[in-house]
Amino acid sequence: AQDVNNVQFPHMQKTSARKEIRIPNILGYQTLKCDFHMHTIFSDGVVWPTVRVDEAWEEGLDAIAITDHIENNPSKKYVTGDHNASYEIAIDEANEKNMILINAGEVTRDMPPGHLNALFLNDVNSLDTPEPIDALLAAKKQGAFIIWNHPGWKAQQPDTCLWMPMHQELFEKGLINGIEVFNEQEYYPIVLDWCLNKKIAVISNSDIHDVNAHFYDIENGQHRPMTLLFAKDRSLKSIQEALFENRTLAYFDNKLAGKKELLEAVFKASVSANPTGKTDGEKRDLYEVTNISAIPFEVENMKGQTVTVPAESTIVLPLNLADYQELTVRNCYTGSNSVLHVNMP
Repeated sequence: AQDVNNVQFPHMQKTSARKEIRIPNILGYQTLKCDFHMHTIFSDGVVWPTVRVDEAWEEGLDAIAITDHIENNPSKKYVTGDHNASYEIAIDEANEKNMILINAGEVTRDMPPGHLNALFLNDVNSLDTPEPIDALLAAKKQGAFIIWNHPGWKAQQPDTCLWMPMHQELFEKGLINGIEVFNEQEYYPIVLDWCLNKKIAVISNSDIHDVNAHFYDIENGQHRPMTLLFAKDRSLKSIQEALFENRTLAYFDNKLAGKKELLEAVFKASVSANPTGKTDGEKRDLYEVTNISAIPFEVENMKGQTVTVPAESTIVLPLNLADYQELTVRNCYTGSNSVLHVNMP
């Protein structure tokens, strides 16, 4: 007989499951998926810190930094806690999910210098100072990696994207170690040139304030922007080392941006072509073209013919290998006006 007091329907609850983002390891390093810029209710975000961990784990990330604003906390009237609170609340959840959580904070000032994230802090409260340079020096004293956030954000640079004298001063003092080439839904091509010319890390972050799946169309194949990081191992120490050594790529909207050698290594580790031993109706040799990564690649051959190799898929194509000795990969950016060119064996 059915229990008329309480009938359970556990199948209605969504199962928490991780979607793996498959991008191959390269050059002897592990490829880690990271988001170093996000907010919670402890500044101007709308979620509890543990939600940021759960979202990132389900979306396939390996490491995150919760970077609540030092100066901008509209929830302070209702939520108590100091600048370390979001990290302290979230760290147990991160450990249970095998996520790497970085203690961090965002210095939020007018331009210049604008907004900057400081990662790998022992005490975020030390950044709560009147002068921005004092906050950054306090971060640097703790071994922080400092990211200049959304340098082309129109709220602070409405007409252009400028590297100002103050930014040069901070850079020379070692107080800018990376810059966001992509933030939320904005791409700053000129910033990619800055990073490559100045040999500092290329960064891509979500800067998420909302529920992530409410902002990005996760259910229909979109992904949050993230930084691909190439680390010696999956640890906090190795992430810090890789950032300071500039082993990063910006990953956004199924596009990559950064150093040519890293882009080429990812592409060559992802895409391969193997003969089937068959020909088509025009007697052209057929090849299985396989892409093992989560990133579709838009490829152009030497004749200007283009094809998209879908993510985690194999397609069969008639290929004249002589036309594919050099490839242009249209969705891999090596500069503000250049894309990846690859010589194939």
